Amino acid sequence: MIYDAIIIGDGPAGISAALYTIRANMKTLILGLGDSVLKKALKVENYYGFSEPVSGEKLINEGEAQLKRLGGVILKEEVIGIEKEDVFHVKTVNNTYTAHSVLIATGQKPVNIKIQNLKRFEGKGISYCTTCDGFFYRGKKVGVLGFKDFALHEAKELLSFTDDITIFTNGEKTDFTEESLVGKFEINKKLISAFEGEEFIEKIVFEDGSEIPVDGIFIAYGTASSINFALKMGILTKEQAIVANSNQETNIPGLYAAGDCTGVFKQIAVAVGQGAIAGKNMIEYVRSLRKQG
Repeated sequence: MIYDAIIIGDGPAGISAALYTIRANMKTLILGLGDSVLKKALKVENYYGFSEPVSGEKLINEGEAQLKRLGGVILKEEVIGIEKEDVFHVKTVNNTYTAHSVLIATGQKPVNIKIQNLKRFEGKGISYCTTCDGFFYRGKKVGVLGFKDFALHEAKELLSFTDDITIFTNGEKTDFTEESLVGKFEINKKLISAFEGEEFIEKIVFEDGSEIPVDGIFIAYGTASSINFALKMGILTKEQAIVANSNQETNIPGLYAAGDCTGVFKQIAVAVGQGAIAGKNMIEYVRSLRKQG
């Protein structure tokens, strides 16, 4: 099946867009993990239409109920990659879905990795994109920093260039669902103290004082973010946010972005508004393709 629209993210921006695409009779798929930061808000007092404070979780639940009333369905699957040929291919841990248009509405997940010298070696042995930089590590010793399926997927991508790959979890409990892949890699669960080297990264130093030499480290901590998708696809970014025009379209035709991942004023009202704009323009984009076809 080819969907008209795939929406990545089930927060306010993603659900808002889906309300428009579904009502326009577009085949729509929403992929999300239910991990919107809005759920952590105990009281929301500045969102239009509520005379009393409302919890973020209630807003999320009401949005999902509204979506389901229109026939929308959210699949709780982790997206690990997006590719475009004639159409878009959205890869999750276990499936690949195809669509004419895609909206990235994944929010802007804060990732706080407390490892000394991480920033210092960015671009000097530390990378966030296996597609971009894996080629430079042919036959070399590399590591992937992460503990979920995203890290496992990135390690798999690196097998095209080297078989000396270790996944470093930095003390985090592993959460891998692709068990068949786990055996292909060494898993190091030690807590990392620092990355060290001269001009480029040369080794990992652990809290227990032990060390491991490495030629490169790829960061895949937690789940894939909007920036991870952007780096791999060549989407324009600015200051860790996706650049989108007034139609919420990126520099790749048919690919849209809305909400916190665009670096805007982080408010529910803004996310909902951008989602509506994105949904409207995804409808117009797909209809234009039908006319051409």
